[in-house]
Amino acid sequence: MEFGPRPVLEAEGCVLAHSTRTGNGTFKKGRVLSADDVRALAQAGIASVTVACLAADDLSEDVAADRIAQAANGGGLTGDAPFTGRVNLYADQAGVLVIDRQAIDAMNRIDPAITIATLPEYARVQAGRMVATAKIIPFAVSGRLVEEAEKRISKALKVAPFKAHRIGLVATRLPHLKPSTMDKTRRVLEARLGASGSTILAEERVDHREEAVAEAMARLADQGADFLILFGASAVVDRKDILPAAIERAGGTVEQFGMPVDPGNLLMIGTYKGLPVIGAPGCARSPKENGFDWVLERKLAGLDVSAHDITGMGVGGLLMEIGTRPQPREVKTVPDKPKIGAIILAAGKSSRMGGPNKLLAEIGGKSLVRHAAEAAQGADLGQTVLVTGHMAEKIGAEVSELGIDIVHNPDFADGMAGSILTGMEALDPSLDAVIILLADMPGITSDTLKGMIERYSDSPDALIVTATADGKRGNPVLWDKRFFEALKALHGDIGARHLIAENPEFVLEYEIGSAARLDLDTPEALARAGGKLLDS
Repeated sequence: MEFGPRPVLEAEGCVLAHSTRTGNGTFKKGRVLSADDVRALAQAGIASVTVACLAADDLSEDVAADRIAQAANGGGLTGDAPFTGRVNLYADQAGVLVIDRQAIDAMNRIDPAITIATLPEYARVQAGRMVATAKIIPFAVSGRLVEEAEKRISKALKVAPFKAHRIGLVATRLPHLKPSTMDKTRRVLEARLGASGSTILAEERVDHREEAVAEAMARLADQGADFLILFGASAVVDRKDILPAAIERAGGTVEQFGMPVDPGNLLMIGTYKGLPVIGAPGCARSPKENGFDWVLERKLAGLDVSAHDITGMGVGGLLMEIGTRPQPREVKTVPDKPKIGAIILAAGKSSRMGGPNKLLAEIGGKSLVRHAAEAAQGADLGQTVLVTGHMAEKIGAEVSELGIDIVHNPDFADGMAGSILTGMEALDPSLDAVIILLADMPGITSDTLKGMIERYSDSPDALIVTATADGKRGNPVLWDKRFFEALKALHGDIGARHLIAENPEFVLEYEIGSAARLDLDTPEALARAGGKLLDS
């Protein structure tokens, strides 16, 4: 192909490189100039145009792109019509994108004129998702190069479709693990299985003992399960721990324990009577992407996942910044006027009150939830989010005219972590920090929150500021954005206390007195504080 300026009268059959105005309109770039086009350009007074003129063995950009896209298609893909040297490939059905990376790289290195770009290897895709695009950079390319590209990229891309499986779920019990947490774990797993059409055939909830797990696996296999997933009430911490030992006791094989993906390090894979077995890490109780997803999706698409595959997942395996690390990976930078948000947790059932919702109880003529909302509103915050749950409409009505964001946690009965996640998901991503406060602490004022923000701003090492009462930690707590992902990954009803305990070097205590630990969970405590329960 020759590219450059050429006299108009010699440009017939060439491709116009730039849009050009004529007396009667505009010829767009990429137009193959006909004899009439040449005359029109000459009549418009144009003596020279920049064009691409194809050699005898050249292929036009559209033809070349179409041939490369067709060659790359190893199954499960459909290409669209070529346009401006591009052909996109789309998934025919839901599944996992399988890529021969060496073939892709080899083709892309033939010549800069010939390219193909794809989604990441083993990406989960839905039907209709664009997974790759073949693009020819110039207007034409040598046919010889296209032939070489076709050979190198032959069947390098395919979608392995998901297959429906009958999942046998084994979940172990310990006193600290609430049934509601186990229920939510199952719901999260069912959501993960949805794309493949897989279902949970049966769930066995058994004691956290080796023999109990082994017996449950045998029962599920006998019922017709073709895939087993094990959730331990306590994380697997050793190759000889309860879950791996149970697989071997049942007559199965543990193929790999541990993976270089974070979160997801404590994943285990094995087989039992020819069935794949996954020992899920604790992070798989959360819907957030983790190493469990990577393995589960490939297995559901019928792809083998070996120990070698898992140990090769480290590059790209850091899926989120973990706020619980001893050394933060970023230096704290706080602007002169940081943007601080607040999440008010107002979703609880007030079960210890014996019926009424304590957040609607009044102190000083105002409901407890109103006290919290007004404290946040008066602290010059960038955003305030109120999370509702039990009696959501009445709680929301108490603060409806204050202009704060109200979001609902449908899983409020599962514990505080779900409400924290609901609030975090509603936050403006540009915030520098967030204060999480409880809606039943009327002693927390706007000045309290302003004081915490000031201490955070003035202290270069403070990523967490916690209110204290006579040196004992309480609420509220301010969290730097470095901890946002860790807060979203919480589960259960313990809140974020362990994050504070695990990061003492980043914690700054802010003494506010008894207001930090005021407990109004019972009618007696409320009465002592001057409160009055209303019909609710």
